[in-house]
Order: sequence, then C-alpha cells, then structure tokens
Amino acid sequence: MLKRYKLFLNEFDKKIEEYFASQQKYIRCRKGCTDCCEIGEYPFSRLEAEYLMKGFQTLPPDIQKKIKENIITLKKEKFQNISKRFEYCCPFLINKACTLYDFRGITCRVFGLAYLDNDNIKLPNCTNLGLNYNEVFNTKTKEITLPNPIKDNLHIDSILRSPLAEKYELECGEIRPLINWFIQD
Repeated sequence: MLKRYKLFLNEFDKKIEEYFASQQKYIRCRKGCTDCCEIGEYPFSRLEAEYLMKGFQTLPPDIQKKIKENIITLKKEKFQNISKRFEYCCPFLINKACTLYDFRGITCRVFGLAYLDNDNIKLPNCTNLGLNYNEVFNTKTKEITLPNPIKDNLHIDSILRSPLAEKYELECGEIRPLINWFIQD
C-alpha cells in the first residue's frame, strides 16, 4: 500500500506544483515560514501516518529522540486539555524546519492554497496574518476577490476519495489529528 501511496504522491505533487504556480503572486510561503506548523490539529489518515513513520525511521537518532520528546510532551498537554479541540505545534517541526518534509501529509502539501469548497473560497489561516492572499483579501470585511480560485476541493477527505486516489486503489483509513495517532485508544 505504501508503494502505491508513493506513486500517488508523485502524481499529486505535480498537480500541487501547478496549483502553487497558478497562484504564485498571492503566496508568501517560503522556507523558514512555519506559522502553519506552529498551531493546528494536522489531520492525517492512517495511511499518511504510516508513511510519515516510515520517514521517521530514516532520521538520525538525535532527531528521532527530539521528536519522541515532543510527542511525549504533547500527549501530556492533550490529556490536560479539557476542550474538545486541541491545537499544538507539529512535533516534527524542529528549528523552524520540517524534519519529514518529503513524508508530510496531504494537508501539509496543500496548505497555503485557496480553493473552492462548496462554492466558497477556502483560504489558509495565514491569510489572517497578512501573508498569503493579502492583496485580494479584505481583513475587515472578510471578502476575497480572487479571480481564479482552484476549482478542486483540496480538503483531505476530497483528495483521499478523488479519482487519483482511486487510480492507485488507496485504502487510507480513518482520519485523525496527528497527535491522536500516538495515543492508544
């Protein structure tokens, strides 16, 4: 299954590169900008989590140790959090860099893009920080005047049920926040 997922990602990444190129003038994502990794829930399917852990096994022992420490800390914080939604810094972010960039999930791969979701334009959270799409987004009225939003829904559910995913016969499994894959039920 992981081999088919890798083939899927090769094709999916080419499509995502085209999307980023088409919206390049509105996107401020650059190496070292990690706002999207510093607070979120990071939804991952079972298949994505398995692929991520395959990448984890390739990391040097000192980086693995730091990630394990991050996960232990987050698990403790999650159990202390009484609210239903738990947002946190991605445990794989170290020194403002993704340690598993090539193994990152779908949500991470598409983050930063504006796309149509049920006829509404879905914007990345960084738009509210004056980053992506700041030329076409009015922070006061919350209106966007984006001439050509991506017509494909880039939500993780839609992508994992897309014709491309079907082409590779992916069985993605349940989708959970990333930290929940490290907590035993």
